[in-house]
Amino acid sequence: MELEAVPGVGAKTADRLRQLDDPEAALERGDVAAIARAPGISEGRAARIARGAIRARHGDDGDFLATDRARELYRDALELVQGRAVTAYAARRLETLYPSGSRSRIEEVREFAAGAMERDPDPDVLDALDGVEPLDAPGDVRVRDRCLATTDAETYAEATDAMPELSVELVDDARDLAELARGYATVVALDEAFAGVDVEGDVRVDPGALDDPVSVVPERVLAFFARNRDSLRAAARVHRAADLDAPLDAEELDQALERLDADGTVAGDEELDRLSTAVDDLDAAVSVAESVANDRLREAIEQRDVTIEGADLLSLVEQGAGVDSLLDRELADEYAEAVDAARDHLVDALDLSDHADLAREAFDDRPTFPVESNDRAVSRLREELTAERDRRAARLKRDLAETLAEMRDPAADLVDAALELDVELAVARFAREFDCTMPEFGGRGFAIEAGRSPLLDVPFEDVEPVDYGVEGVAVLSGVNSGGKTSTLDLVGLVAVLAHMGLPVPAESARVERFEALHYQAKTQGTLDAGAFEATLREFGDVATGDRTRLVLVDELESITEPGASALIIAGILEALAASESTAVFVSHLAGEIRAAADIDVTVDGIEAVGLVDGDLEVNRSPRKDHLARSTPELIVEKLAGQADGEFYPRLLEKFDDVE
Repeated sequence: MELEAVPGVGAKTADRLRQLDDPEAALERGDVAAIARAPGISEGRAARIARGAIRARHGDDGDFLATDRARELYRDALELVQGRAVTAYAARRLETLYPSGSRSRIEEVREFAAGAMERDPDPDVLDALDGVEPLDAPGDVRVRDRCLATTDAETYAEATDAMPELSVELVDDARDLAELARGYATVVALDEAFAGVDVEGDVRVDPGALDDPVSVVPERVLAFFARNRDSLRAAARVHRAADLDAPLDAEELDQALERLDADGTVAGDEELDRLSTAVDDLDAAVSVAESVANDRLREAIEQRDVTIEGADLLSLVEQGAGVDSLLDRELADEYAEAVDAARDHLVDALDLSDHADLAREAFDDRPTFPVESNDRAVSRLREELTAERDRRAARLKRDLAETLAEMRDPAADLVDAALELDVELAVARFAREFDCTMPEFGGRGFAIEAGRSPLLDVPFEDVEPVDYGVEGVAVLSGVNSGGKTSTLDLVGLVAVLAHMGLPVPAESARVERFEALHYQAKTQGTLDAGAFEATLREFGDVATGDRTRLVLVDELESITEPGASALIIAGILEALAASESTAVFVSHLAGEIRAAADIDVTVDGIEAVGLVDGDLEVNRSPRKDHLARSTPELIVEKLAGQADGEFYPRLLEKFDDVE
């Protein structure tokens, strides 16, 4: 599929899509998750692109919804299904479902929906789905202790694109490499010419480094899995709860993720933890060790009477001796014990048994008071611990990254499968909650049995079922608030869902495959001349077109005077009948329309059985070939049966004359 042939995909969007591994396949599948992985394309935008690709593939012009009310009905239908999705992704993915006149598109979705209706919306699965999100590739990974080096400008550009996480430096010679090694923990030289060059510091010569990103920059893989850890674990739970075949070993994935901290560092390695703690706590441990030595030495001094003969004191003073000399002469053993205690504390506190000799050098044998650590020795100890920590961390990162890198594609499949399951379960839940069935296509018009509209402002279980069918054109009559508009909405909703390829809220339904749905909602008030002319032009286009349409109109007579309205509606129905379209016009002028029409117009009626405590009792299913009585007629009939005299009976006869 040519990318720019997809409606809504221009040159810039096509360039972004080309950065995907296989954009054509993603568009072919209508895969919103894959499309949304392209840089700068949101899930909402991805859904629109996927919908455009689907239309292009099926040769669908996208003009099925021909009026504002038809489009409103589609949005209502879509929201009913989206409301059963757990994830935001599934709600977006469902936007790729739309009513179409394309037979191939309808059948494609019907096959999907039939399979989806077999799914079991298990509460454990739904609970696990709550944590699943599309995978996100972090773009903010920066590694500052490592750099790439090259003498070649072309290699420099290639390296910059291939590994944006690292700094890339242009160098001229080994001297430049040595300079870099003083500023970075590791320098990776990309030129074969540097092989064998002796440079102080951690300098690796690896001409193939750009082909091995996991080894050079394992942080890329680790950051990806750290960022998506919760979603991956949730997706694994979904597969277990739904008993799906996972594309990888979920237990192995979970074990690998256990070794990864939220910040992308390796977790769970005792030796790395020990070294990290030693580096972090070194200064504090040295300070405590000094206190240990000084406390012991102070206690020894306080408990010891030191007597110095006058000649000895004079000799020490003449030699320029101070307290250190006194300690060396009088408290040498006590000082040695205090220093040993400090050394032991430092080794034990930081668990430095393997660095014991270097740690002991932190305190000199030369007596001083107060006892102080040797800064140079402490600095050497810190450097050694830091280097060993970093070497181990780097090795662990590479090992874990290599394990996780092999799981990256299957992990993406794991999450995608969970998200797509949510799409299916949304359809399954919709079908179950609203007692839906897959409609049949064929014949002319439509036939609905026990249909119940979920769009009414009452609990669905309280909605009365409606049976209604029309072949050709019909006028639907009935009392005010009897359900005429609700019946029209039900017909429109069934048509929209059927042409989306989805189940419909009815015990059974048959629908002709229409090319367009025209739904004209009730007009509020009489139109002025300009608006009236525009409305007539619209109906003129509908009535004279060559497309097979379903036309639903609610009280068109309100656009102008009743007498003229009846004539206009009769003429429109005649033209629609000639075009083999199916039409239902809700009107209070059914009798007048039938009289004005040159064809045999079917008049159906939603019959009011009577008045009960002032409220209408209505049979919601339209009665075929029956002009329903109006509310005024029912009231007059009630009064005629209750009152004496001839007034109400004669008034009732007027209604009989109209029929």
